[in-house]
Amino acid sequence: MDVDTWWDIIERARKAAGGRAGDRNPPDDPMVEILTGLLLELEPAEIIAFERIHIRLQDSAYRWPLWNAAQLIEGGCGDDGFMDFRTGLMLLGRTTFTRAVADPDSLAGLPVVVRMSRTGDAWIGCEDASYATRWAYERIQGESDSFDDAVTAVVAVMDRPGKPVGENWDVNDQHETRRRLPRLSALFLDPAG
Repeated sequence: MDVDTWWDIIERARKAAGGRAGDRNPPDDPMVEILTGLLLELEPAEIIAFERIHIRLQDSAYRWPLWNAAQLIEGGCGDDGFMDFRTGLMLLGRTTFTRAVADPDSLAGLPVVVRMSRTGDAWIGCEDASYATRWAYERIQGESDSFDDAVTAVVAVMDRPGKPVGENWDVNDQHETRRRLPRLSALFLDPAG
């Protein structure tokens, strides 16, 4: 499996979810089940390949500017939260993901982010999407131990970042955050700050 095929599967899931593809908040969010269903069409080795690309893409987004944007959007964001945020960002599609990794302030143009700033009744992060490959593999194979072993072997040979890439800053420093993330700051920071 290559990265284009990976993104094609995500786009197929988004198309199947229709108007529900952009927000992880609803209690009956369809994306994880749709994605799991699409992964059930793959051979076990392809599911492992899908997981490898998922990890690689998640690592490519392990960047301080994006993490600080996530902290601003979510009102805080720890290690696990940032992992979920990056996975949910992938579910928003290749163009959105690629743009956000290159320019986190571009997230201010997403309807889900605008709703988050106004009502708090929306969400990007999606922990369950991180388990879709495991669940699909387990349904096909009837067990998940071999999945865990295969993913452990894949990760062992990957060159993974030990810390986020890019320049960090104190996201609570409103002046600096406004300078670095002006569009997101306009949505999430108090104008008087």
